[in-house]
Amino acid sequence: MDFGYVFTILLGLVGGSVGGYFFNKWISDKTLNESKSLAQRILDEARKEAQAHKKEVVLQAQDDLYNQKREMEHDFKEREVTLKHKESRIVEKQERLEAKQEKLTQKESDILATEKRLTAQERALATKEEQLERISDEHQIKLQEISGLTVEEAKERLIQEIESRTRHETAKMIRQIEMEAKETADKKAKEILSLAVQRYAGDFVAEESVTAVTLPSEEMKGRIIGREGRNIRALEAATGVDLIIDDTPETVILSAFSPIRRQVAKLALERLITDGRIHPARIEDIVKKVEQEFEIKLRELGEQATFDVGVHGIHPELVRLLGHLQYRTSYSQNVLRHSLEVASLCGIMAAELGHDVKKAKRAGLLHDIGKAVDHEIEGPHAVIGYDLAKKYGESKEIMHAIQAHHEDVPPKTILATLVQAADSLSGARPGARKELLESYVKRLEELECLATEFEGVSKAYAIQAGREIRVMVDSDNIDDDKTFVLCKDIAHKIEENLTYPGQIRVTVIRERRAVGYAK
Repeated sequence: MDFGYVFTILLGLVGGSVGGYFFNKWISDKTLNESKSLAQRILDEARKEAQAHKKEVVLQAQDDLYNQKREMEHDFKEREVTLKHKESRIVEKQERLEAKQEKLTQKESDILATEKRLTAQERALATKEEQLERISDEHQIKLQEISGLTVEEAKERLIQEIESRTRHETAKMIRQIEMEAKETADKKAKEILSLAVQRYAGDFVAEESVTAVTLPSEEMKGRIIGREGRNIRALEAATGVDLIIDDTPETVILSAFSPIRRQVAKLALERLITDGRIHPARIEDIVKKVEQEFEIKLRELGEQATFDVGVHGIHPELVRLLGHLQYRTSYSQNVLRHSLEVASLCGIMAAELGHDVKKAKRAGLLHDIGKAVDHEIEGPHAVIGYDLAKKYGESKEIMHAIQAHHEDVPPKTILATLVQAADSLSGARPGARKELLESYVKRLEELECLATEFEGVSKAYAIQAGREIRVMVDSDNIDDDKTFVLCKDIAHKIEENLTYPGQIRVTVIRERRAVGYAK
């Protein structure tokens, strides 16, 4: 290899290395200078931003300080106003306290003056008491000398006189209290009875001694009579009821004293008419079936009555007899309805008196139980009912109430009196019994006529079934004071001339009217 070529290559390599070194150094210096200039520029921008932020912070701080100053000034002003207001109130209180203190001082001086005056009066009274005691002693000595009695003897005689007078006054007061108690008891009894009547509102069912059965056609009469009258005789023999077949179109009349038999005959005849097979054997068979079914119905009626009243534990035979009362009437009043009504009235009055309500209802429900069999047994129904109640295990109180409700024996218990009163109320209330309706209307007319007889009365109206009379008076002739006198006079005249249950409220009405016309 040529040495010169190698040297040239080496020289070239060395030169390239040195050139590369200086070139890299230039690049580095240039980059360093650019970095320094960039850093300086960043520092300048940062200083500018810091100064701007500093200004903003300073401005914000100045705003906050200004706002805080304004708030503090506002609070200070409010506190100043509050303090001034409190100060004015304190001044007012101080002035009032000073005024009160002056009044107290004045009162204290007045009290001191009063105490001085009272002390002087006490001294004067003590002196007078001493004088009175001395005079009393002298009088006692003189009285003893005149009467010849000692003080103890005089006291004893005075006590005897006081005791005698007190006994007389006590006896007089006792008689007065007894009279007032009787009047109060009578008034309270009337109030309880009237309350029971007002609170009870019951219906009633009227039954007659004959029953009509409607036939589908006139031809049916011949079939009921049968050949030579055998059907009608078989029906009458089986039921114990008389059949009346007359000219009344499409109607057969059943007549019997016993409503039970009439009802059985009616049901049997209706069933025979519906069935169409009418002959003696069939009649006997139908009547037996109807009697069995009717017995079940009677028991159901009795059970329903005990359920309605709320009474339980009654003997089944008595329950069955209660069902019989559904087909028994007294003065056209249904006896079972009447018994339910009496039971309700007894319960109402017993509740008012604080008595046993269930026992009162039980006695009221059973009080007419004797009427269920009085067609078969001779004697008053109250006595018959007593025997039935005794037979089927009712209590002595219930038995006595049943026996005494018609005064067959005098009532001895509150329960017997309640049953007696409820029985009278149920029978005597308007509309309960037919024969009392006319007398009830007549009593209302008499009540109104009696009120209109007084001078100054223009109209009178009896309301609330005669328990209240409202009287209209002429305002020109009767003044306010005279209305009270008129009310008492009308009430007094009603008491003297009329007979009525409970009490009658008299209301006198005076009305003054002024009428004018606008044209």
